Amino acid sequence: MANVATATDSRTKPMTAEERKVIIASSLGTVFEWYDFYLYGTLAAIIGKQFFSQFPPATQAIFALLTFAAGFLVRPFGALVFGRLGDLVGRKYTFLLTILIMGLSTFAVGLLPSYDQIGVAAPIILVALRMAQGLALGGEYGGAVVYVAEHSPRNRRGFYTAWIQTTATMGLLLSLFVIVTLRINLGEEAFQTTQNIFFGLKGGWRIPFLLSIILLIISIYIRLQMNESPLFKKMKEEGTQSKAPLSEAFGNWANGKIVLIALCGLVIGQAVVWYTGQFYALFFLQTVLKIDLLTANVLIAWALIIATPFFLVFGSLSDRIGRKPVILAGCLIAAATYFPLFGALTSAANPTYARAIETVKAEVRADPATCGSLFDPVGIRTFTSPCDVMRRTMSNQAFRYTQVDAPAGSPTQLVINGGAPITFTDAAAFNAALGPAMIAAGYPAANDPAKVKVNGFFSALANGQSLTIIAILTIMVIYVTIVYGPIAAALVEFFPTRIRYTAMSLPYHIGNGWFGGLLPATSFAIVASTGDIFAGLWYPVLFALMTVAIGLLFVRERRDVDLAH
Repeated sequence: MANVATATDSRTKPMTAEERKVIIASSLGTVFEWYDFYLYGTLAAIIGKQFFSQFPPATQAIFALLTFAAGFLVRPFGALVFGRLGDLVGRKYTFLLTILIMGLSTFAVGLLPSYDQIGVAAPIILVALRMAQGLALGGEYGGAVVYVAEHSPRNRRGFYTAWIQTTATMGLLLSLFVIVTLRINLGEEAFQTTQNIFFGLKGGWRIPFLLSIILLIISIYIRLQMNESPLFKKMKEEGTQSKAPLSEAFGNWANGKIVLIALCGLVIGQAVVWYTGQFYALFFLQTVLKIDLLTANVLIAWALIIATPFFLVFGSLSDRIGRKPVILAGCLIAAATYFPLFGALTSAANPTYARAIETVKAEVRADPATCGSLFDPVGIRTFTSPCDVMRRTMSNQAFRYTQVDAPAGSPTQLVINGGAPITFTDAAAFNAALGPAMIAAGYPAANDPAKVKVNGFFSALANGQSLTIIAILTIMVIYVTIVYGPIAAALVEFFPTRIRYTAMSLPYHIGNGWFGGLLPATSFAIVASTGDIFAGLWYPVLFALMTVAIGLLFVRERRDVDLAH
C-alpha cells in the first residue's frame, strides 16, 4: 500500500522548476522543427505547380505528395545516424545539430527558384532539401523524447512526454496559422504566384519558409541553455555507454525482436491513425471534396486547437492504466468509425456532391481486356487504352463510377443514369464532355453555393455547416491524441539507456515515416484505381486492426519500468 500512495503522490504533485524548464526547452524547439517540416505538406498543391509545372495538373499533385513523402522515407536513416550519435556523445548536442539542418533546409526552400526559372534542377534540389529535413527529423524526435523521459518521475512519464507529443500538432497548427494569415492579407493570387519577394522570386507562399530562420535562431538559443540528460551523464561517468549502439540495438535477436514488436504492435497503428486524422483529412477535403485551400486549412486548424489538450489527457491516463490499452483502444475505435466519419464529412462539407455519389449512376462500359490496373502511387505510369484513360480522368475529378464489362471489341463508353452513351474518341474530347455531363446529372459545379466556404479564421464559427465539419475533424484528431499521446513513453520504456536513443527512434520513424508518410499518396492511388472515394480508408483501417491484433498478443506493458537500466 505504501508504494501505491507514493505513486499517487508523485502523479499529483506539481512540476518542479527544473522539470518545467526541460519540457519547455524541448517542446518549443520541437514545435519549430515540426513547423518547418509541415510547411511543405500544407503547401504541397502550390509547390507542385511551382516545381513540377512540366507535368499535367493531376501528375503535379502526385509528385508533390511524393516529394512530401520523400522526407518521411529517409526519416529511419536519420534515426540511425543521429540516434547513434545521441547514444555516443549525448542527447543535447545531437538535437542541436538536427535543428540546425532542419532550419537551414527549410529556409533554402523559400529561396529556391521554380522550374520555369532553372528547369529540372528545381525539383531535384527540392527533393534533396526535403530529404535533409527528413534526416534531421529522424534524429530530432528521439532526442527530445529521450531527454524529457530521462528527466521525468517514473509515475508521470506518460504525462511529461505527452508535452513532446503535442509539438507535432502544434507545429502543424503554427504552419496553418502563418499560411492562413498570409492568404487572407495577401490574397490568393499574390500568395500563390504574384507577390514579389526578391531576386525575381515570386509568391507569398515563400514567406513562411523564410520566416523559419527566425525560429531557428530562437530554437538554437533555447537549446544552448539546456543541460545534458542526468541518466546519460551518469552512464558516461561510469563508462557503461555503448561503444556500438547500432550493432547492439539491431545486431542481436533479443533487441531486434523488441524493435519489431514495438513497430508492428504499437507504432504502425498509431502512425496511420495520426496521418489519417490530420493529413489525409486535409487532403480529402481539398482533393476529393474540392474545398478551397483557405477553408480546408481553417477548419483543420480549429480541430487542432480544440483537440490538442487531449494529448496530455491520454498521456496522463496511460500513467494510470498503461500505454498498451490506451493506444490499442484508439486504433480499434478509429478503424471502426473512419468510414462513417468520412461519410459524414462529405455530407457536411459538400452536400450536393454527397447526394450525387449516391444518386448518380455512372457506368464505364468497356471490353474488360482493355481495362488494366490504375494503381499508380508514384504517379509515373502512362495510360493509353480508352478504358484506362476514361477511368483515370473520372477518378482525378472525383466522379464515382462502376465498371461494367462489355462484349469483346466494344467501344469504351460512359453511360450516366441510363442515358445516351458518351463514346470515347480521344482524351481531350472526353475531358471536355465529362464535366458538363456529370454536372447536368447532379454533381456540383465549382461555384456550388451549398459547398462549405469560410472567408476568415473566426468566420468558421459563424454557421452550423462549418461547426459540424469542425466537430467531425475534432473527433478524428482526438483519435490522434489517444494513440500518439502515450507512444513516446511506451517506446522509451522498451530499451535500456545505453541504446535508447538509437533503438526507440528506428521503429518510430519506420512506422511514421513509411507507413504514415506514404498514406496520403497510397490512399489516393487506391481511390483512383477503384472509382470509390472512400476506398483509400482501407489502408489505415487494415493497418490499425493489424496493430491491435499484434499488440494484444505480443506487447508487454512496461509503464512502471525504471529507465536507469
